Amino acid sequence: MTLAEAEAKPRKPQFALKSAEALLAELDTAIGDEAPKSAAARAVVLAHMRKTLAEARKSAEAELLANGKGTRCAQNLSDAQDEIITAVYLFATSRVYPVDNPSGAEAIALSAVGGYGRGTLAPGSDIDLLFILPYKQTPWGEQVTEYILYLLWDLGQKVGHAVRSVDESIRMARADMTVRTATLEARYLTGDKALFDQLVRRFETEIMPKTGPEFIAAKMAERDERHKAMGNTRYVVEPNIKDGKGGLRDLNTLFWIGKYFYQVKTSHELVGKGVLSNGEYRLFSRAEDFLWAVRCHLHFLTGRAEEKLTFDVQPELAHRMGYAQRLGMLGVERFMKRYFLVAKDVGDLTRIICASLEFNHAKDMDLVGRVLAPFRSGKSRIKGESDFVLDTGRINIAAPDVFEKDPVNLIKIFLVAGREELLFHPDAIKVISRSLRLIDNRVRNDAKANSYFLTILTAPMSVERILRAMNESGVLGKFVPDFGKIVALMQFNMYHHYTVDEHLIRSVGVMADIANGGLRDQLPLTHELLPQLNDTRLLYVALFLHDIAKGRPEDHSIAGMRIAKKLCPRFGLTPAETDTVSWLIEHHLLMSEIAQARDIQDPETAKAFADVVQSPQRLALLMILTACDIRAVGPGVWTGWKGSLLRALYYATEPLLSGGHSQVTQSDRIEAARRQLAEKLETWLPADVEAYMARHYDHYWLRAEPELQLEHARMIRQADSSGETFAGSIRIKAFEGITEVSFYMADHPRLLSLIAGACTMQDASIIGAQIFSTRDGRAIDTFRLRRSFTSDEDEKVRATRIIDTVRQLLQGKRQILIDLGKESRHNKRLKPFALPAQVSVSNALSEKFTVIEVSGLDRMGLLHAMTREISDLNLTIGSAHIGTYGEKAVDVFYVTDLTGQKIMSKPRQRKIHDALMNVFHPKPAEQKVVNG
Repeated sequence: MTLAEAEAKPRKPQFALKSAEALLAELDTAIGDEAPKSAAARAVVLAHMRKTLAEARKSAEAELLANGKGTRCAQNLSDAQDEIITAVYLFATSRVYPVDNPSGAEAIALSAVGGYGRGTLAPGSDIDLLFILPYKQTPWGEQVTEYILYLLWDLGQKVGHAVRSVDESIRMARADMTVRTATLEARYLTGDKALFDQLVRRFETEIMPKTGPEFIAAKMAERDERHKAMGNTRYVVEPNIKDGKGGLRDLNTLFWIGKYFYQVKTSHELVGKGVLSNGEYRLFSRAEDFLWAVRCHLHFLTGRAEEKLTFDVQPELAHRMGYAQRLGMLGVERFMKRYFLVAKDVGDLTRIICASLEFNHAKDMDLVGRVLAPFRSGKSRIKGESDFVLDTGRINIAAPDVFEKDPVNLIKIFLVAGREELLFHPDAIKVISRSLRLIDNRVRNDAKANSYFLTILTAPMSVERILRAMNESGVLGKFVPDFGKIVALMQFNMYHHYTVDEHLIRSVGVMADIANGGLRDQLPLTHELLPQLNDTRLLYVALFLHDIAKGRPEDHSIAGMRIAKKLCPRFGLTPAETDTVSWLIEHHLLMSEIAQARDIQDPETAKAFADVVQSPQRLALLMILTACDIRAVGPGVWTGWKGSLLRALYYATEPLLSGGHSQVTQSDRIEAARRQLAEKLETWLPADVEAYMARHYDHYWLRAEPELQLEHARMIRQADSSGETFAGSIRIKAFEGITEVSFYMADHPRLLSLIAGACTMQDASIIGAQIFSTRDGRAIDTFRLRRSFTSDEDEKVRATRIIDTVRQLLQGKRQILIDLGKESRHNKRLKPFALPAQVSVSNALSEKFTVIEVSGLDRMGLLHAMTREISDLNLTIGSAHIGTYGEKAVDVFYVTDLTGQKIMSKPRQRKIHDALMNVFHPKPAEQKVVNG
């Protein structure tokens, strides 16, 4: 319900509303003998109106909490505002500035425009007013206008206003689209009704009939621009309820267009005009009511005009709106799923109304459509298709009963649209969304329907567009009910940027992009592997299904594998293909987890991974699937660094599976690494090369990559020749999106935590560390930092600051604060999240090291605290692998005791476990004062 429906429907007297006349009588009593013009009288008026407004808001919020009706709450707030403004106007014109014999010029009409003009207000909304004058402004009109505006401003309200004559209003509405939209929504409040009626009459006769197509085209363009600014998807996990895709502004746009084009006063009249069916109108009303409820709750909760559903307000909103936790889903996830389903409904309605208008009246399709329209108006046949036709350049149904006659056509129309590269005619969209009941088990199990679907799913040129169209229309969720369950499902975390259905469609889109030759620079290895695969179709199916079991109480990889075993034969895959797809889904997180949280230089890592993968084909499939999955999580999640880790794991594992590796002994590998470095140091004297190499332990040659060994050699030689005991070097790796900072200094136990502290002090995010010590008691530590700046120069400046900070900390010139990073913006953003901390200590993952894996809620300064604790436990860190997934930190440390042995003692393992758990939940008595 919108706009004048506020007037068209009688209201229940649940909301206690004081009339303007009653308020005026109360003001007269409160002022007593004071002169109405006096400052004392004005103070009384202000205090009384402030109290009235506060009471109105309080009772509006109470009613909203009691019955959950959002549109009613927005109307209540608007009604209260109407009476307050009218009372102030009456007081100003009859008490403060009375006129005994008003001339024709001393008239004024007050009207509400904008959102307020629609008869709905959120608690924090702007109050948009239009003061309508007969000709030009008079001193009396100016005084009245100022009195009203200043009083409203002193009430703390955000008032947007314009003071115009009728002629000026019409002239500006003709020239300015914003003014035209505002005038379209003008609603009479108080004052000279004849003036207001004159404006409306002239607007409806002089402006509206001549500018329909132009207005619609402008509103469509405005909508597209707004969506682009908001990320162009309604499935972002922190949506904007007002301006986001599927939000209130989209519903407003529908109404503006309906009112402008069909001259309707209420949205229900659109049913009579044949634009919406009764069912679609009910959907419109329900969507509007829900969105208003969310918006009003959000404003009441935050105490301001907040329009973004950020993570920190989502749980409280869910609670206020009565969404409790259910099996496998948090209350906040249930609430957000409802939000996204409503946003989808708004999208469906927008498409139905806008497409038919766009088609019949305003901008003629897209630019291509406009150019080709003269050559293809009317209907023409599509080659080989009897049920579908080309209608003004778009696909349409040949007869009204095409779907009734054969429901399989509900899948086939998408196949043909993809194959012929056609957009959908609005009439076809309407009939599809009204025929969803025809998709039953018979259609789902129909061999032809499944064959069509598999063709759609594996057609790289059109798959993403067609899957999205199938999802938007509701066909996809009906045809694959397991997919229907994850439509609009969000996960309450900071890692995933989209709802699950949107993520799946995007991941299939990434695969299609690769198949079409795209992303060659970002994903070089996937392009090398693609031609080696027997069947790329399996990747599309696996990507489409990999997260399909999200939102269930069990592990989604295991549950997803079971769903794949059921669906793949239905889609027409052989038992062997079904086996491969279900294996990929079961292990779709494995490669990413190992690459980011294990030491790839450790031979045990590749060996254990190869035992699970078992064939080169599966390794290649898993590599490509992992890359597509990570890229589709959201902007900025895929980095060159993650790509390099995945490639390193692939290259370490592939020889073990293809049998192409010779059993190279460890001493051979050490010898080869030393020889390789010696060749690169040809300017050094052979004796110097030999002396330098003798300083390193054997494991250095096995674990440091060749380029890093060269970087270390140059840094150490420079430091030694200038007699420096401390040195640092910087390597910018633009493709990987990381900056490497290496340190050379005297070894001591707290070194790693000290460097981690320095990085936090300079706002640097650590994603990996390699730690080596030399035979002469020196430490060589290399930290990998996530790139923050676009220019290499800025990266170098920050890395240099980190090196200087470490030097100052070692010299005692600076100190690390005990609450390092506590007040950072990052830590404040993490407040709404709760994650159980986990610590595991294992001796099975590496031959030489004990592997400690820690996961829990991330925070600035966490790595510093953790490494400080590890050094207090008398452990030596060989390498650290730092992973951050939104709000979750997963850090892995390869450690030994001070004698270089694994930690075999159970009591000592328990002590390590407890100490690191304590980092996440410190006991007050044990909080330590720290200084590096």
